[in-house]
Amino acid sequence: MSNLIETLNWRYATKRMNGEKIPAEKLKVILEAIQLSPSSAGMQPYTVFVIEDQELKEKIQKVAYMQPQIAEASHLIVFASWTKITAEHIDEYMNLIAHTRGVSAESLDGFKTSITNGILSRPEEDNAQWAARQAYIALGHALVAAASEQIDATPMEGFDANGLDEILDLNEKGLHSVVIMTLGYRDAENDVLASAKKVRRSLEELFVTL
Repeated sequence: MSNLIETLNWRYATKRMNGEKIPAEKLKVILEAIQLSPSSAGMQPYTVFVIEDQELKEKIQKVAYMQPQIAEASHLIVFASWTKITAEHIDEYMNLIAHTRGVSAESLDGFKTSITNGILSRPEEDNAQWAARQAYIALGHALVAAASEQIDATPMEGFDANGLDEILDLNEKGLHSVVIMTLGYRDAENDVLASAKKVRRSLEELFVTL
């Protein structure tokens, strides 16, 4: 069995954490994995909030059905997608490509036109859903990266998104919270799932080879 599969078998959606802080270097690996996550057209249409402040975590816990791992976690990660994709976003992305790769902005005109026609021609709601899906890809990278560093992580949709948006002033920033993730260390004595077997559909049921 590969180290990756062993690592993924080790991880689980941790329900109780012990409050211990994770090392800065391990957090950096997880955040860099998020940064390197692929996204449609490479635009990364989301912002990621890294919350360590205990008072703020406890405030967020109140709009997340008082789930204990939020307050017990070392860090809470909030993935907030863009609520609207604009021409300015596309211009900024083209400028970033040009600067990073040392090419002229004009050389990217064809790519820019393709993105503009594909994204800005869609209804805003479609783009908002598209942006949220990209954030979930980043979440997947974060979960695997955390496991690789032996950091426990819990992906969570069980929260009042509008309430969280209000706490973090996301509406004013053109953002909407779509998913959150706790990072920390499992409290094995108080988490009944810490030693539970992982339940997954079999390979034969899950995959169809054509």
